[in-house]
Amino acid sequence: MSTMGDGTRAVRAGLPEPEQYEPTLPGPVFAAHFHLSGEPVGPYTYGRDTNPTWTHLERAIGELEAPGEDVSTTVFASGMAAITAVLLSQVRTGDTVVLPDDGYQALPLVREQLTAFGVEVRTAPTGGDAQLALLEGAKLLWIESPSNPGLDVCDIRRLVAAAHEAGAVVAVDNTLATPIGQRPLELGADFSVASDTKGMTGHGDILLGHVTCRDPLLTADVRRWRKVVGAIPGPMEAWLAHRSLATLQLRIDRQCTTALALAEALAKRAEVTGLRYPGLPADPSYGVAVRQMRRFGSVVSFELADRETAERFLTALRLVDDATSFGGVRSTAERRGRWGGDAVPEGFIRFSVGAEDPEDLLADVERALDEAVR
Repeated sequence: MSTMGDGTRAVRAGLPEPEQYEPTLPGPVFAAHFHLSGEPVGPYTYGRDTNPTWTHLERAIGELEAPGEDVSTTVFASGMAAITAVLLSQVRTGDTVVLPDDGYQALPLVREQLTAFGVEVRTAPTGGDAQLALLEGAKLLWIESPSNPGLDVCDIRRLVAAAHEAGAVVAVDNTLATPIGQRPLELGADFSVASDTKGMTGHGDILLGHVTCRDPLLTADVRRWRKVVGAIPGPMEAWLAHRSLATLQLRIDRQCTTALALAEALAKRAEVTGLRYPGLPADPSYGVAVRQMRRFGSVVSFELADRETAERFLTALRLVDDATSFGGVRSTAERRGRWGGDAVPEGFIRFSVGAEDPEDLLADVERALDEAVR
């Protein structure tokens, strides 16, 4: 499937060989145990270890992460389960980890836990490849690009090369871009990690995460961790996720096109400051983004004057839900500062563009801005 287009690959990914009178995508397998006589050498033995529904989904994600290559994917109950599986399967007391200081809101919680386990944690911003200065003696470098919610981008190839030279493995949180927007393994990373709760499944109704690796030993570490802690997805969630992948290219292309149009419209509004979208030529990250990203994501961030203006804007929107998370087919937006965990101004808005007609969505935003600043 390496020569196929993204849409073709998405609709065919992970499907088993056709079998007469059987469905194209087999239904979810609900089983805690399987028939198992003699020695336990088969692929399915116990429901915490393996499941046929996971297998189909893991193959599908692997085909999207690295088309035509031999990689392995491990699915988890959430994005945070995937993130912690990589970190806690790889580092030990006395090791050093380099994290971004502007990444996903739960990373500070991870930092606290790593520190409690005796792991040294160093942090630097995503922008300007600032993590480069912290790599000496590190065991693992964690990259989040584009960063959430600030949408900074770093040069992944450059950071990976430097980290490997320093003896560190590299994990890239690719949640915002998805594999059809950016392929971390092709950029040299050891782990490609994502919360599939977001754009991968795209409907805001599934919690899921995954880790994809080329190295079988790293895969074994991650799978062992999943088995030990039991951070497994339900069969129904896994099946729904696989079903949802079929529309990945359709959804992401629509969302990215509209996101750029939204960013261009917001750039013309005097009341909007701090506008960020990696696909906007005027964005500080654009030069790096175009070299490593194939699509620029569905998220646009910007600032309004203050908390009250931002709240008026969100209240005035009619086609956009005031909700957290991103990547869904229905547009969402939120005043990110309400959570208290991100270093953003009170009027900072994270806007996730959905699959609505662009003209309708942009008109709604323009009208809401007019109402917010009166």
